[in-house]
Amino acid sequence: MNNKQFLWGASTSAFQAEGAYLEDGKGLATVDIRNVPAGIADTKIASDHYHHWEEDIQAMKELGLNVYRLSFSWSRIMPDGWHVNEKGLAFYEKIIDRCLEYGIEPLPTLYHFEMPQALVDQHNGWLGRGTIDAYVKYAQICFERFQGKIRHWVTINEQLIAGAAPDLHGLHCSDAGQALKNMYQIYANMSIAEKKAMIELKKIDPQAQIGPVCAIQIVYPDSSDPEDVKAAMDAEEMMMYSLLDMSVSGRYPLKYTSYLKEYGLYPEISEEDRKTLKAVRPDFIGINYYFPLAVRHPQPGYDYSKLPPFWRCPLFEVVENPHLEKSEWMPNGMDPEGLYLGIRKIYDRYHLPMIITENGMAYSDLVEEGKIHDPYRIAYLDAHIEKIRQARLEGYPVFGYCPWSLFDLVSSHQGFAKRYGLIYVDRTDTDPKQCRRIPKDSYYWYQKRIKRGLEND
Repeated sequence: MNNKQFLWGASTSAFQAEGAYLEDGKGLATVDIRNVPAGIADTKIASDHYHHWEEDIQAMKELGLNVYRLSFSWSRIMPDGWHVNEKGLAFYEKIIDRCLEYGIEPLPTLYHFEMPQALVDQHNGWLGRGTIDAYVKYAQICFERFQGKIRHWVTINEQLIAGAAPDLHGLHCSDAGQALKNMYQIYANMSIAEKKAMIELKKIDPQAQIGPVCAIQIVYPDSSDPEDVKAAMDAEEMMMYSLLDMSVSGRYPLKYTSYLKEYGLYPEISEEDRKTLKAVRPDFIGINYYFPLAVRHPQPGYDYSKLPPFWRCPLFEVVENPHLEKSEWMPNGMDPEGLYLGIRKIYDRYHLPMIITENGMAYSDLVEEGKIHDPYRIAYLDAHIEKIRQARLEGYPVFGYCPWSLFDLVSSHQGFAKRYGLIYVDRTDTDPKQCRRIPKDSYYWYQKRIKRGLEND
């Protein structure tokens, strides 16, 4: 494949797609034992990709993709976190080989929101050093098995979210203060594991490239009040730059460091860890983008107790942005300009190539006479692709685009009510049926959009 060729793709994740949660030797993952509300689909069947993979890859070929971003299930490859399940590796090998046969580059993510529950039981999950060692061994196994077949690897998907959600990482703590402190230690341990994996890849397959995937959070100030502008800077640093700075440079930003130390949240990082963190840089950055935020300087009496942990900060207050169009599943608004700004900000800070690894619109799609008409998704994707085109024309090195998602996936918290796919999966939360695939209007639109190319419209 021409290295300068723009990569047109689509994304999925193992736990949201595969199902077959205990089939062929797979072990229990943290996401398999979540407390899922009654009436909401879980991971047991999901989109049944495990039994539909050939059909799904055929759909990719017909769509015209030349990259497929997937994730490996750590618990399928190493059920106890340490020992290899050959059937698990063989499953991904079948997918990789079929993709390559069709001219589709596989882009695997090693850690996408799930890990063997055994590592939580044995090593306290990401709070234990044993899990760092287990992740590195897992990465080594994958690098060795697929050497020469994978051109780009992703270390960790959305570390900010992965380390903050107990139902994903498996660590539950009733004490809110301790839970917050644990979160920052989890972030640090993930970063150490990530860097050690990068080092191993350069030994095993030096031609391959590796990088993190960050859910970028563009933050607008609520007003031109300097205090609001400062709050926006603080929020953006916490949610977009803090962990990427560690991924790229092996250190946290200064203001973020000061904040963590002031509030007793700074994690334990040894001198040896610091050397590891600075030993290697990623080759690229994956960007997940859905929506921006607006913030202001915190007002007296502001209650942030029910917000996500990384929004729960005394430095800023999240507010509504009245300038953006909103929808049922996109309450914070939709803003293609935010993707363009994110590309600029990420490149100007890190000077690394970028690939858009997730970007999509959720909707409660309906089947009408056997078809799914989703003009809202087409409009959303088209507007964001246009911003990528603009950034590319200005010289920013964005080398691919993978909308979320190829087909409907089980949402982490909303089951199948919340759909992102280009392909409809015919099931409900309570009735999996046969998980029949039905291409949406957006599938056929994207097929034509790929044929047009990015810059020669």
